[in-house]
Amino acid sequence: MKLLRFLLGLILPPLGVFLTVGVGPTLLINILLTFLGWLPGSIHAIWVIAKYEERMDQGEIY
Repeated sequence: MKLLRFLLGLILPPLGVFLTVGVGPTLLINILLTFLGWLPGSIHAIWVIAKYEERMDQGEIY
């Protein structure tokens, strides 16, 4: 599932973020960045997914 989220974060950034954190301000930021260009949206999506995985590994998110 982790690899799928990273791939979706590259191809369809808002979908990767939605599958990771759900609906919220992070998703809205990613949608706006994706409207500005695919690259900013993808960079933000990969960053959000990586940070989420890092917090999961540390046990901060259940």
